[in-house]
Amino acid sequence: MDEKDLKILRELEANARASFIEIGKKLKMSESAVRKRVRKLERDGVIERYTIIVNPAKLGYNTVSIIGLDVAPEKYLETIDRLAGMDGVKSVIVSTGDHMIMAEVWSKDAKDLSDFVLKKIGQLEGVSRVCPAIILERRK
Repeated sequence: MDEKDLKILRELEANARASFIEIGKKLKMSESAVRKRVRKLERDGVIERYTIIVNPAKLGYNTVSIIGLDVAPEKYLETIDRLAGMDGVKSVIVSTGDHMIMAEVWSKDAKDLSDFVLKKIGQLEGVSRVCPAIILERRK
């Protein structure tokens, strides 16, 4: 991977829908050169998939939070799988640091988040600590 590949990746990160022609014009490369490089980045696993960023508030989710969880070791994998299958959980991250598991959760409001934490996560067997943090603003 070279500097041109990195520039292509930056362009795709900014706009995954940008055409190879648009990227080529910005980087002073031909459309076919961009296409070949992108296909190679896909084959090599550098680009795993293309996705979108959704505005949760536009869908009625006005409270977005990151929830840290600590879990008994014997319930660790089961908890990860159960979290991943819950409505409202947008991502589950296995981590080191203050918490073993981090989950991004979208809720309608603070009451909905509270109910989720108390009635769903708090009831999972093996969960010893739940620490929600509401995201106030996403900058990047």
